[in-house]
This record gives sequence, structure tokens and C-alpha cells, in this order.
Amino acid sequence: MEIKILGTGCPKCEQLTKNVKEAVQQAGIQAEVEKVTDIKTISSYGVMMTPALVIDGQVKSVGKLLKPEEIAKFF
Repeated sequence: MEIKILGTGCPKCEQLTKNVKEAVQQAGIQAEVEKVTDIKTISSYGVMMTPALVIDGQVKSVGKLLKPEEIAKFF
């Protein structure tokens, strides 16, 4: 599974990264977690608000700071 957190480095983006890593650990799954800060790459997903969560190429959340339990529902 490939998980990307799209964001420019704001506090919400940093917290979403931590929450994603916690959700992955709790679920006991193998996932590659990557933080994407490049504006062109972020906009290539059609995302205009950050933080955004992309799982296996699909945008799952935009502009929300999801809790680990909410993130785990996407697995």
C-alpha cells in the first residue's frame, strides 16, 4: 500500500503524517508513507487545500486533519 500526505509543511500536515503512521502501525499493515510538499505534484492530484491524504493513487481526504481511527477506515 502506498500512502501520501500532501501538504506544504503546516502543523496540520505534520500531525496528519503522525496520525497516518500511527494508523498503519495499529492496523499492522505494510505501507509506504511519503510526505509530498511539491506544489506542482500536489496540484496534479487536483488538490487545492491541504492536508490531503492519497492512498494507492486515490485522493481520500482534502483539507481535514483525520484521526488515526478515521484513517484506518480507508485500509
